[in-house]
Amino acid sequence: MNELSTLFSALGFSTAAGFNAYIPLLALGATAHYAPALVRLSAPYDLLANPWVLLALGLLAILDFIGDKVPAVDHVLHAVGVVVAPVAGAVVALAANGGGEVNPLLLAACGLVLAGGAHAARATVRPAATVGTGGLANPALSLAEDVLSAVLSALAMLAPALAALGVVVLALGVVVLLRRLAQRRASRGRQRAGG
Repeated sequence: MNELSTLFSALGFSTAAGFNAYIPLLALGATAHYAPALVRLSAPYDLLANPWVLLALGLLAILDFIGDKVPAVDHVLHAVGVVVAPVAGAVVALAANGGGEVNPLLLAACGLVLAGGAHAARATVRPAATVGTGGLANPALSLAEDVLSAVLSALAMLAPALAALGVVVLALGVVVLLRRLAQRRASRGRQRAGG
């Protein structure tokens, strides 16, 4: 992998970690363990391919998958994710740098920022969905986040340029969504002030 491809892969994995911290870790570790021709992890990140670590990540992923579908539990998981998601983002970004082509400090910073930003975006949208739908939309949103994390993780391994493009599209989508939310709030504020 060249530097640009490694960076693109790290961007995809990090963003995926913001939507679900365990899926990219599990995907990277399982692929390194079962298909080492696709992914080769250098020390200390080769620990992700250890069967016991894979088992622990799998259990955490299952618990998170189930818990994130329950309206009250998902908010607790999002609070924990404020720390877990950025750390997972940094770890998968560094692990993706198997050959050491890219500066580790750059990758760790990208991992923290992208995973933290993706997690912040989902933590911003989820309460609005909870209020707007009485929590009924939470399971569907959670499933969409899980699928998005899995797709970004797969792209990060198989087509890093597409993963990076997906990150850019997601970032633009978040900006548009946040602007719309701000416009709605401003409109409601004007209506209240005028009414």
